[in-house]
Amino acid sequence: MKRRTLIQATAGAALGAPALIGFAQQTVTLKFHTFMSPVSNVWLNMHKAWMDKVEKDSGGRIKFEAYPAMQLGGNPGQLYDQARDGVVDVVWTLPGNTAGRFPRIEAFELPFMLNNAEATSKAFWEYTQTHAADEFKDTHTIALHVHGPGMFHSATKPIRSAADLKGMKVRGPTRQVTKLLASLGAAPVGFPLPQIPDALTKGTVDAACIPWEVVPSVKVHELCKHHGEFPANMPGLYTTTFVMAMNKARYDGLAPDLKRVIDANSGMATSAWLGKVQQGGDIPGRKAAVDRGNTIYTFTKEQAEEFIRLSAQVDDEWAADMDKRGFKGKDLLAAARSLIAKHGRTT
Repeated sequence: MKRRTLIQATAGAALGAPALIGFAQQTVTLKFHTFMSPVSNVWLNMHKAWMDKVEKDSGGRIKFEAYPAMQLGGNPGQLYDQARDGVVDVVWTLPGNTAGRFPRIEAFELPFMLNNAEATSKAFWEYTQTHAADEFKDTHTIALHVHGPGMFHSATKPIRSAADLKGMKVRGPTRQVTKLLASLGAAPVGFPLPQIPDALTKGTVDAACIPWEVVPSVKVHELCKHHGEFPANMPGLYTTTFVMAMNKARYDGLAPDLKRVIDANSGMATSAWLGKVQQGGDIPGRKAAVDRGNTIYTFTKEQAEEFIRLSAQVDDEWAADMDKRGFKGKDLLAAARSLIAKHGRTT
């Protein structure tokens, strides 16, 4: 009887072995979806590079079906929910596309917060983990980062002071940037990046706020002859926050070793890398405008300080809004600034 039991146990273990091996050698294909153009710096040098690294690190056992430009349908404001609901596996998007849904991270979209995208992305990751982790609780967060300094691109007239913005229809990417524009006297219009070329062509807006790196992919250097940037030794006008998020069930269902691959390509270091690469695209983006003979104006220190003074109310309004939501707005803002300074000193 004992001998029969031993044989049965041994046979059972042998039969179970292929299942264990199969689990260890699991191969998965993940759908990656975003609104970015397939010719953009973000898609080519950030998204594809990240996917290639994950595939390589997994020995080819994680593969991607890659869909830029909303090829799987929907609009940019729906991307986060597509990851949450399992319509796709991984997304990269702007939390700010859904105004007010992720309120605490908007601290990083307030005027003149950015020093550089790599350092500020580190700060953004740490801030979210310590002060706003539940804002992304519906997905598995892979990375959180920002872009380089946002600036003005005008189709109708040069912008060489805050006064020049009065009455101009200017596109902003998020609700905090549209509030910034309003504080400067502009007539803000908020909509996602892919709509910029059509809006400029039809005159729906006179100008747009975007960083240099994305200019070529939406042909802003062809549609705008005038550009206004801030001094390199001062904080940027604004930045936008981004999240790379994965469906929770999809992540949880991965084999342990494949989870480790995703984990190794997530977090603060990955966030910092994404920010650095994105800001690195500012150089060729700016060159595209120079090569067309466009006018680029750099605000003086005194002019930049005037922008900062006029937009200070946006910080106060955001802090008051956080207070109404049950958070301590001034404490959150102080934490964000402290973390930006902390990581800026080591970058």
